[in-house]
Parts: sequence; structure tokens; C-alpha cells
Amino acid sequence: MTDDSGKKSTPRTETERVIVFDPEESKKRMLSGYQYYLVAGIAIIASIFHLYTAAFGLFDAMTQRSWHWMFMGSLLFLCYPMSQKRGSKTRIEWLDWILAGALVIGCANILYNYEAIALREGAAIPSDIYIGIIMVFLVIEGTRRSMGWPLPIMAIVAILYGIFGPYMPGILAHGGFNLDELAPFLYLRTDGIFGVPLGVSASFIFLFILFGAFLSSSGAGQFFIDLAVAVAGRSQGGPGKAAVVASGLMGTVSGSSCGNAVTTGAFTIPLMKQAGYKSEFAGAIVACASTGGQVMPPVMGAAAFVMAQFLGVSYWEIVVAAAIPATLYFISIMAMVHFRAGKKRMARLDKDNLPKVSTVLRKGAHLLLPIVALIVFLATGYSPTMAVFWSIIAIIVFSWLGDKEHRMTPKKIVAALISGGTGAIEVAAACACSGIVIGVIAITGVGLAFSSFVLSLSYGILPLALILTMIGSIILGMGVPTTAQYIITSTLAAPALAQMGVPMMSAHLFCLYFGVLADVTPPVALATYAASGIAKSNPIKTGFTALITAAAGFLVPFMFVYNPYLLLQGDAPHVLIGCVTALIGILGLSAGVQGYLVNDLNIVERLFLFCVPFLIIYPTLMSNLIGVAIIAAIYTTQRINLKKKDLARKGGIS
Repeated sequence: MTDDSGKKSTPRTETERVIVFDPEESKKRMLSGYQYYLVAGIAIIASIFHLYTAAFGLFDAMTQRSWHWMFMGSLLFLCYPMSQKRGSKTRIEWLDWILAGALVIGCANILYNYEAIALREGAAIPSDIYIGIIMVFLVIEGTRRSMGWPLPIMAIVAILYGIFGPYMPGILAHGGFNLDELAPFLYLRTDGIFGVPLGVSASFIFLFILFGAFLSSSGAGQFFIDLAVAVAGRSQGGPGKAAVVASGLMGTVSGSSCGNAVTTGAFTIPLMKQAGYKSEFAGAIVACASTGGQVMPPVMGAAAFVMAQFLGVSYWEIVVAAAIPATLYFISIMAMVHFRAGKKRMARLDKDNLPKVSTVLRKGAHLLLPIVALIVFLATGYSPTMAVFWSIIAIIVFSWLGDKEHRMTPKKIVAALISGGTGAIEVAAACACSGIVIGVIAITGVGLAFSSFVLSLSYGILPLALILTMIGSIILGMGVPTTAQYIITSTLAAPALAQMGVPMMSAHLFCLYFGVLADVTPPVALATYAASGIAKSNPIKTGFTALITAAAGFLVPFMFVYNPYLLLQGDAPHVLIGCVTALIGILGLSAGVQGYLVNDLNIVERLFLFCVPFLIIYPTLMSNLIGVAIIAAIYTTQRINLKKKDLARKGGIS
């Protein structure tokens, strides 16, 4: 192997190959020699710093966030080249050293002069302005390198809006701010770069990414896939259901729809194609299930932690409220797979070729224990930081119950520390960049203007306001990672729904769902395109197939807005009735979309089934009974017709 200068590079150790990704598959550099050890050392120190603060308590807000961004920002410029086509993927270039150094100086300025800055009460001196401008540039440039243009463009538009406010039309106009005012505001206050999003990244998200790195090192990824295939492989549409289960399990600890799709899809998509699913449908299923992992507790793509901060409630309340809607979403995808398999008359997989549940659990049940421990810690009142700290310790301990290959030896622990430190870079960049957007929204008051716009355009009609918010959230969420999707959409759109009487929890979850669903909504359906690459299918066809497959997911948010019982808010009987009727609604829609229930559906039956979820969205007794009656009638009719056909066939044979 040679580097960009044509010189031979030294062979990489196994650890280096595991931690620093292949340039063909990742935007990160593949480093070697002293540069690799420098980056690895920073990543290890970053991981140890966050573990230390989790165990012994966080520093004050600006100190914790400045240390966090110093680690993540410097790693960003050292790991990501300026250009994927022209930049070096094997060595750090001189400009990257300068930018990383400038970012360290910007963070060190806050750490060293924090008391003086606090005494000035936000009044900026010339150095604050200059460093502030540089820091804003570095955040935008770093985010562009690691994540592409969508989020940086939002930040640039936000800054331009802050400067040219007096020239904006109508309710969007404001007094305007020059760079001398805007840069220090975004740099020195907890409303900008070092705002709540980066604070959540520094406090919670990094630790959960580290938790995922340790879990992956212990062999959990393959175990999740094997368990999914063993559990669901023999049922109707087994390979597809296995893909859904595997993506759901991975999604509980993953913070990326695309990463989830690539990880599980590499195994499950070929299995689905082998079973008879078309490439487009196989890619769509993995994309939809991987996207659903971002709304599945306990991690929820790291958005749960930000939501808890925004709403001022405990993290556990968010997890509890999100559990049923996420389960309904995954059931809808499973139903799509089940009915599609029935429609295509797909044969079940041979059980002799499938792993046995007992065998899989015997070899890997210990890998579930850290996740169970995490949930138990959270449920019993531990803070998220302390819960994940002890869960990481649990991974190390429980790994010694498994095979020798996946035991967490010192070498594997170091590898996991490096993987976690480098794996948190993109999320930290997204949080810092979205902080710029949040800061401009705060200083200009555009959030109120956006709310007023939605209210005026909807004429105070809640269903219309929900549809407008849905469209806005999908547009704002396109090409943006989960955490940033939620931050931007909830800041702009959730207040409008709250003004119309929607509970804040429902409003924020509504925005999260549709921000996340942007990953399967063409034209910028990143999770779909990632899965399409593995499936070797047409990306556009796969995108629209995923959009149709996730149809029930587009209705779930409307259901919990009108039916708060789905968020476990209310007494047990109402919660049970709400869940049952919602389940009936999404099963009816799934059957209608695929054209199959017990047997093939005719056009009239499909039209009736399409009506069922809309009858159940608004939970009145009459509408629920009508919805249930429709499905019961169609199901009974199909069963009777099937029985008649079987009798006729047997009579013909005899």
C-alpha cells in the first residue's frame, strides 16, 4: 500500500484496521504511523474524560462542552480530509493541522478565560469577535467535511438571515445583527455553538456511542442478526421479518439510520433476495426498519436526551412515552413483510438451514445483559450518565461469560475507547452546527414567526397544521442526522402545535418522527440509498418503495396526537383500548397497501382497508367500532372463501 506521495506505508495492525475505516466505505482517513497513534491517543483521552465525568460528576456547562468540542473538533479535522476526491485519505495535511490548532485555541480561550468572560456578562472584546468568527467558520467547515452540505447550508442561511433581517418580507423581518454582535453571541453563550445540543452530546450522546462501541466489540452485532434470523426465519416472510428485528435491535443502540442500514443490511438483504423478495423491496424494508431504530427506545438516535432537556422532564419519561408508537411502527413494517410474502406465495425457509434460538441464546445471551442492565438502571432512577457508565462496566464483565474471541481484553477495551472517541465526531459536529441555527433562532425570534406562519396558514385547523408541520419537518430533516433533525424541527415547528393545544410531549415526538422519516422520503432518502447500494437496486424505485412501506409510520404520529393514551398517558383501560385500535388501524393499512390479508384483496376491499386507519386516528367509540367491523368483515369473508375453495379442490380430487 502507498500513501499520496507514492511511498510505501507500513502495514497496519489488526486494531488499526478495525478502528480506522476503509476510505472506500468511510469519509474518515486511514492513518498509519505516528499520525494514527496521535489520533488514537486523543480518542482514548476523550473517552476516558467522558467516563470520568460520568462517574464523578459533570463540570459546569461551558467547561464540559468546551473540553468535549476541543476533543471532537480537533479529531474532526485530523480524521476528515477537506475534499473526498482531492484530499489525502492516508495522511493529515498541513491545513488540517492549522484548523485543528485554531479550534483548540478557541476552546482553550473559553476554558482559560471563562471567569473573565462571565464577569463581562457577555460584553465582547475584539478578540472575542475574531475568535468567534473563526469558531463559527470551523464548525461549519468541520460539519461539511464529516456530513456533507445539508446542515452547513442551514447554518449559513441562518447566519445570513440574522444579518439581513431588515430586508426580509412580512413577519420574517427583524432588526438585523452584524457579525460583531452575532459571532460573540454564537461563541460565548450557551445559546449558540456551546448550546443545549452540544451539551447533550458532551453529557449523554458520547457515552451512549461509547456504549455501542463496547457492545460491538463484544460481538453483539452478529448476535442480534443471528437471534433475529432464529426467531423470525421460519415464519411467513421470515427473512424480511429477520431484517426488521435485526435493524430494530441494532437501532436501540445506534444513532444513525444509514449506519444501521449498512450494518444489518449487509447480511439481511442478500438473505431476503435469496428468499424471493425483489431487490427494491429488500432494500426498502431494511431502510424503513433502520430508520425506525431512531425512534425506538432506549437511545432513539440520541434525540431522547435532547428532548428531555428541552421539555424539562426525566429521560425515563421520554422513553416510556415513545415505547408504544415505536412498537406500532415496527409492527407495521413486519405486517408489510408478512402480507407481501403471502401475496407472492413465498415458501418458508428450511429450518435445517436456520440457527436455533436455544443455540444462539446459549452462545450470546450474555450480550443482552448489558442492555437489560441499562434499562434497569434508568428505570430505577439512575441518571443517564451514571446508567450508561455502569452498563459499559457490565459489558466488560459479562463479555467474559462468552467465547474467547469476544472477551473484552485490555486490547479490545483500548480498541473500543478509540472507536467510541472517533465514532462520536459526526454527532458532535451536527450538535455544534445545529447550535448555530438555534442561536440565530433565539436572537432573531424567527421561531415565533414560524409558529405564526403555521397558525395563519392553517387557519387554526389542527389537522391542517399537523400536515404543514409534517411537510416542514420532512423538508428540514432531509440529509440531516437524527439529533440535528429533531433539534431543528422541534425548535421551529413544535411551538406552533403547542399553541393549538397539542401537549408538548406529543408535539416534540411528532416533529421527531417526521424528521426521521425524511431518511426514507425521496428525493433525499439517505437510509434508502445506503440500503439500495447493498441491494444493487434502482435507488429511486427503492426510495418510493420505502415510502409506501413506511406508510403506516406516517400515520402513527397523527394517532398519538389525537390519542395521548398511546404515549401511556392515562388509565390502563383507555391505554389498552387505544393500543388495540391503533394496532388494528395499522394492520388494516398494511394489508391494503400490499393487497393481501388472508388471501388476495380486490379493489373494493383495499379501499375499505385504506379507510380503517383514518377512522381510528380520532378515537371515538363509533369510529373505532366501524374500523374494527370493516377488518372483521373482510377477514371473515376471506376465510369463508378460502374454506370453500379448499372444499371444492378436495371434492375435485376425490
